[in-house]
Amino acid sequence: MIKYYYKSLRSQQVQELREYKRGSWVYVEAPTTQELEFITDKWKLDPGHLEDALDEDEMPRLEKEGEQTYIFVRYAYRNAEAELVTVPLLIVFSDDIVMTISLVHLPCLETFLSGKIEFATTQRAKLILQILHEIVEQYDRYINGTSKQIKLIRSRLRGHEISNQDFIDFVLIEDELNEFLAALMPTNATLRRLLRGRYIPLFEEDQDIIEDLLLNNEQSIEACSSNIKSIVNIREAYSSISSNNLNRTMKILTGATVLITLPNVLFGMYGMN
Repeated sequence: MIKYYYKSLRSQQVQELREYKRGSWVYVEAPTTQELEFITDKWKLDPGHLEDALDEDEMPRLEKEGEQTYIFVRYAYRNAEAELVTVPLLIVFSDDIVMTISLVHLPCLETFLSGKIEFATTQRAKLILQILHEIVEQYDRYINGTSKQIKLIRSRLRGHEISNQDFIDFVLIEDELNEFLAALMPTNATLRRLLRGRYIPLFEEDQDIIEDLLLNNEQSIEACSSNIKSIVNIREAYSSISSNNLNRTMKILTGATVLITLPNVLFGMYGMN
């Protein structure tokens, strides 16, 4: 699917165009082979980078081919099974286009189209930074939700109400957080390279936006690491509590066994006489 969105500084609403117009945002979602060939030929794109954009395991990085810049990032979303996963997004920047290529629907697209964000597709560099900002914010929202879930389970641990399902949830949460970390850490390197201004032209305001993105991204990384440590600590605490309870139970059973055995020994001794 290929769509063209256009909005100038004077426009009140985003327009969806039938054909490409200079200054448009070219939105590509789950492209077919024919669509890939079309955008490759029309804008002289590198076919290798486009193939990488459709690789589910592609990691964030920054590439420059002539006058074209290819920014690879990963964004988080909930799939059909309601699982939190990350998928790649390729942003292509050049003198005449801003293009995004994704495997699935870009969650932040609706935010732009609904008018919640003031933007203009004619401001190509700023549009890219706004897309990156929404992706970082999406991670932050998911991580905050995960933190609340961990705190809820930890509160049940105090009352010894933690269940096997909680540990299953921990495994899933830990996988999600590790996947987030794998996406966020290389994103930091990409943002630092963007900050140099060699890949897209930046005004002073744009540099401030990237610095804020770096700070938010680093905070998300710290939050992921902190949540993973909390999960490990809760598991270790529950393991210690379980071992302690088992030891107490064994002591009680051992004492009960001794009490039951002593009379039997005495009765046995008298019975032999």
